[in-house]
Amino acid sequence: MATDTLLYLSSDDVLLACEEIDPVAAVRDALVLQADGRVRLPNEALLEWEPDGGGSARSISMPAFLDDDLKVGGTKIINASTQNPARGLPRASGVVVLFDTVTARPLCLMEASHISGLRTASVTILAAQHLLTRDAATAAFIGAGPLTRHHAILAALRLPQITLCRITDLVPERAQALCQALGDLVSPDRMKFEAVGTSREAVSGADLVVPCTTTRQPYIRRDWLTAGCVAVNISLDDLCEDVLLGADRLYIDDWNLVMSDSHRLLGRLARAGRVRQAGADTGPPASHDSASQVATGTIGELILGRCAGRTAEDQLCVVNPFGMAIEDVSLAHRVYQVANMRALGVNLLR
Repeated sequence: MATDTLLYLSSDDVLLACEEIDPVAAVRDALVLQADGRVRLPNEALLEWEPDGGGSARSISMPAFLDDDLKVGGTKIINASTQNPARGLPRASGVVVLFDTVTARPLCLMEASHISGLRTASVTILAAQHLLTRDAATAAFIGAGPLTRHHAILAALRLPQITLCRITDLVPERAQALCQALGDLVSPDRMKFEAVGTSREAVSGADLVVPCTTTRQPYIRRDWLTAGCVAVNISLDDLCEDVLLGADRLYIDDWNLVMSDSHRLLGRLARAGRVRQAGADTGPPASHDSASQVATGTIGELILGRCAGRTAEDQLCVVNPFGMAIEDVSLAHRVYQVANMRALGVNLLR
């Protein structure tokens, strides 16, 4: 009789396993399965509260099932508290739980922060690989936290045309420290890192713009962005309405996620009928006196060539992924496979 165990992988175990896998390929596989209708992505469950001591806290539960040859199921639980950095703690933390898809028993519990950051950066890299102009050379990252670190390292590995990364932060010392740390990891012959004072200074002339913040107040305006820019809005609401509605191409990750979100600007625009799904009559009609937008397609459809990509060097391409658990589960399953091969982690008897 098989021993009933639950494998636990710490953050160190996850980091070791990730050295042996291709995160971009894992995320690409998930997006392709989604485009083919071979995933199950239920609505996320959001819990928010106001903790003692101020700030805000939340917990998001994100289940997913990938119907590929192996059939993979799991849930990411990702929590965050805005005051954690002041406490000397990461703002966000969580776990991924993988399931045995035959018995439905939990198979593996692993630390989620590295997986979550890596899959987010992988989505950006995939979009950039398909949308950057031929002469693209400069990336701008707003915020000097772990997400920017993940993006910059992956950009150095996967986007050879990008040779300069500008980084800005509300605390200038954080941007300077991150640039120094990245400069120690990446050869200056490959990529240079420059700390700048303001978001507008970072964005000006940049070919790839990636805000990595927690703001709910849009501030990046259409006239800040250079012709031909790719803006990937992986955080909440950094992009202003005129960017979303004035883009030449607008890509999302999942229309149902967009329509069910009442917090983020893109979700509110979609629910008001001002952003629509390509080829579908979704939501109430927009008023005649307001600008509107039709989403070009999903990132998976872009990868597969099923929706329009860039057709001119001066087109503004906006990618607004909300983040999908299929990406986390796909990446976590590869981590689990490596952990089994390398005997990583601790088996918890039940």
